[in-house]
Amino acid sequence: MGFISKQPYFGLSGGWLTFWITLACGADMTLYGYDQGVFSGVVISQNFLELHNLEGPSKTTLLGTTAAIYDVGCATGSLLAYWLGEKLGRRNTVVVGTIIMSIGALLQCTSFSLGQMMTGRVIAGIGNGLNTSTAPVWQVETSKVEWRGKLVILENCLVLVGFSLANWLNYGLSFVGGPVAWRFPLAFQFIFNIIIFSTVPWLPESPRWLIAHGREEEALQIIADLEGKPVDDPFVQLQMTEIQYSVVYERENSVSFRDIITGKANQKAGTKTTRRLLLGMIGQSFQQFTGINVTSYYLPTVLQQSVGLSDTLSRLLTAVNSVQYLFFSLIGIFRVEQWGRRKLMMFGCGGCAFCYVFITALIRYNELDGYPHQKEVASASVAFFFLYYVFFGIGMQGVTWLYATEINSLTMRTKGAALGAATNWIFNFMVVEITPIGIQNLQWKFYIIWTVLNAAIVPIVYVFYPETSGRTLEDMDDYFRSNPPLLACLDKEGISSKRPEKYRLREQNHMHETKEDGTEPEAAQHLETATA
Repeated sequence: MGFISKQPYFGLSGGWLTFWITLACGADMTLYGYDQGVFSGVVISQNFLELHNLEGPSKTTLLGTTAAIYDVGCATGSLLAYWLGEKLGRRNTVVVGTIIMSIGALLQCTSFSLGQMMTGRVIAGIGNGLNTSTAPVWQVETSKVEWRGKLVILENCLVLVGFSLANWLNYGLSFVGGPVAWRFPLAFQFIFNIIIFSTVPWLPESPRWLIAHGREEEALQIIADLEGKPVDDPFVQLQMTEIQYSVVYERENSVSFRDIITGKANQKAGTKTTRRLLLGMIGQSFQQFTGINVTSYYLPTVLQQSVGLSDTLSRLLTAVNSVQYLFFSLIGIFRVEQWGRRKLMMFGCGGCAFCYVFITALIRYNELDGYPHQKEVASASVAFFFLYYVFFGIGMQGVTWLYATEINSLTMRTKGAALGAATNWIFNFMVVEITPIGIQNLQWKFYIIWTVLNAAIVPIVYVFYPETSGRTLEDMDDYFRSNPPLLACLDKEGISSKRPEKYRLREQNHMHETKEDGTEPEAAQHLETATA
């Protein structure tokens, strides 16, 4: 699959080639964020509700299912990405995912029945699951060592750019009304699809995937093109050798899903594979237990039904909130190494619990018949919804996705990432499904659930979760081979946000031994840089 140009990548190499890969992956992640935000405006559009027969309290559960079924598709696509991604390659999987998303978007924006809308949402979700599980891997495997972290962080920010764009578009079109108020935002997804279709087919495949499938010559040329160097350059040759070793090691020590289920994973990997897998998956569930998609999918609904604001003001506040959400998520990016993953998660969930305590209390009085200050307490609750996004943006926006990748070993990285993403989407579905009926039936008591869940996550992370900040993947393998206590909090080195000294000394000794064995100084220096 894909297209062939007479001049590969239009003659681009080095930084410019990486830029275009980043543009393609960035468009994909922006589309992901856009899809997360766009339906919040759709579900309160009167024309949409009337056309799809979703008006009234008796239809609340069905409305929640219509919104949530998208996440079932995303979970399916995430699991499918592991198998399909290895068959087609990173680049072609993104193309296939975008084709599937385009079909889903077309069905949604032209919908005249509930069946068509739900089918479109499932299909779009499958495409999104494929893309969001593949694009970051493709970006990492085609980026220079010194750029990888920054580019993946940039993509995480672009998710929120898409989310914010969707909310502002929903607000602007609320003044138009009629079918265009919900059909146009759903159709706007094609802008991102066009960018993806215009770039991805002409960009290089992952060298790692090519080597794994016996296409070494092509992989070597792509590595050289990405580095902007000739194929015989020592650093290009070193990278080729490292990838080949990684592929061979992973092939010889691979662990199947059957091994995991039957408990044989540790016999092959030898580093507490199941425990590490569960830490990543449960961590991904934490992001949904914060209640983020109570507000991401339904903030206008929450502000109307729980707070009592108008349709227009609810949309405006949702759009404004999305901008501050993006801003504070940027702060989290700069703190993720300094504070560590554990502290960020505890800070985020502790802050979210604090906000939900006040949200619960204030909405309780807002819904209390005869209470003389309903307007004041309703306004105060809005401030805590905004503050909630400050804590979530800094502490929880991206760290659980990062942790699921870091905690797993080399042989389990892809499987762990796929299962972690699927776990996130499954609980995403649950939250989005229950929110409308929860607000309708429980009213202010619904927010007690999220207060308790956020508060419970803090001690769980403190007790059970080791730190991954500053560690290499080999460091984490070494940590789990040492048979660490189940209660991670008992190991001071294991929960330190700084890299333990023993790992740095081991690395220095290894580099010294490598040089003594005859490794060329230049290659050794490049290897040292890559490890750092």
